[in-house]
Amino acid sequence: MADFKDFNFKLLVIEKLMYGSKALVPAYSIDERMRARGIEDVQNHVFDNDLAFTVLDESRAFFEELEISDELLAGVDELLVDGGHQVYYECSPVWDGEDDLFDVRSLDDLALLPNLERITCIAELHVPGAPEILAARGIAMD
Repeated sequence: MADFKDFNFKLLVIEKLMYGSKALVPAYSIDERMRARGIEDVQNHVFDNDLAFTVLDESRAFFEELEISDELLAGVDELLVDGGHQVYYECSPVWDGEDDLFDVRSLDDLALLPNLERITCIAELHVPGAPEILAARGIAMD
């Protein structure tokens, strides 16, 4: 199983596989998990407990421990970098996209995606030298 170095890069991959192609199942739902704990309004719970604009511990633990098979990783040919991803809601239900909470800091995990051909919204990647790193791997950028 793959060992990701950058949690936020892994979230991009999870977005593609779990919420995009739905190849990685079952889909994680913070709303369902909170309801199971008796919390009906996740957003109020987050605000009331000063958890806004952070990755909830429960979500971080789930996604960090989530194993993604090499077969699924090999099926990833494109990634989209976008602040509106479902996986971001599942991690931080009130996040507004106005900070660096989900910024990818490293592209070391590119090696885990042998068939990656394109990354869309490259301007949203905040990795020094990202265009050069991607070009060297033959990955198209938009």
